[in-house]
Amino acid sequence: MLLWRRLAALRGQQAPRRLRAGGPKPGPEPGQGRTSDGGGAPRPLYMDVQATTPLDPRVLDSMLPYLTAYYGNPHSRTHAYGWESEAAMENARRQVADLIGADSREIIFTSGATESNNMAIKELEAAFQPDTSLVTVMTVNNEIGVKQPIHDIGEICRAHKVFFHTDAAQAIGKIPVDVNNMKIDLMSISGHKIYGPKGVGALYVRRRPRVRLEPLQSGGGQERGLRSGTVPTPLAVGLGAACEVAQQEMEYDHNRISKLAERLITKIMSEVPDVVMNGDQEHRYPGCINLSFAYVEGESLLMALKDVALSSGSACTSASLEPSYVLRAIGTDEDLAHSSIRFGIGRFTTEEEVDYTVQKCIQHVKRLREMSPLWEMVQDGIDLKSIKWTQH
Repeated sequence: MLLWRRLAALRGQQAPRRLRAGGPKPGPEPGQGRTSDGGGAPRPLYMDVQATTPLDPRVLDSMLPYLTAYYGNPHSRTHAYGWESEAAMENARRQVADLIGADSREIIFTSGATESNNMAIKELEAAFQPDTSLVTVMTVNNEIGVKQPIHDIGEICRAHKVFFHTDAAQAIGKIPVDVNNMKIDLMSISGHKIYGPKGVGALYVRRRPRVRLEPLQSGGGQERGLRSGTVPTPLAVGLGAACEVAQQEMEYDHNRISKLAERLITKIMSEVPDVVMNGDQEHRYPGCINLSFAYVEGESLLMALKDVALSSGSACTSASLEPSYVLRAIGTDEDLAHSSIRFGIGRFTTEEEVDYTVQKCIQHVKRLREMSPLWEMVQDGIDLKSIKWTQH
């Protein structure tokens, strides 16, 4: 428990127990007392959990023995060092399988969801004949939090004897997922999206009806020949522990995050006009909130909110200045797409952090709008869509 206390002290919270009944305790006063970045300035609040999540202290506890004392290669079959690591690896495989209702023999450890996606899609495409096909769908969208009707899609694919793959990186551990009930043939999982370590993930590969994949790389034939290379035991253990904790706390986390999300949305929309919530408001994961603030440039708002770590969209495409292709695909006007901010609420987000974020957001949206000639024209009753703009 010494490690737990140290981590909790850094965070300013009490250490959560293995089976937590009361949830995380409030952290330090928002905007005050946060851990320094080394230069004396406090680090920003973290509200970007769709990009990555902090490592749960319970997960770190489970990993530490395999980073120090139990360092054997899990594929060494001739001595105790290997047996210990193999047992830990297989236990982690079972923990991942239990979370999604799978058989542990259907879980392949990978470096993350990107590799899992490539294994599932590229090799299937190479093996297909002209009369075969593959459907691949993201379970929960990482920009707007919309949930796809995975069960219905799975039924249709199975009826047409089409393989069905889903990238569930944003869904696993947050909403119930059952690969058999949903007729999923292949599923990609990422550790760092569920409060586990970076650099590890898993690919679910159905055994019956059998899905056959060709390996992306050759080598020692580990992971039933699908993914050669030594499985990193500490990372696999961390992924397994993250899945077990998520299974234990999914309902509690979901209820708590839903209340915090509703608090953020209600407070912002009650104080700021012309705010649009992007995506379906019913079929969505509540911890991913994407709002467009009309007449405000999203990048300007992000810069103003420098003491809160937020995003204007996917971390995978954050280097691009183009408007989100997800927002454009659902019919969002380009101006609104450019004004969007993604708020990510997670397991360790506190009510105080939500209130601080809301306060700063309202303050800076109002300030930026006062500087905007477009906002002034709207206040004067001018319909911007009726104006014919000329380029110079």
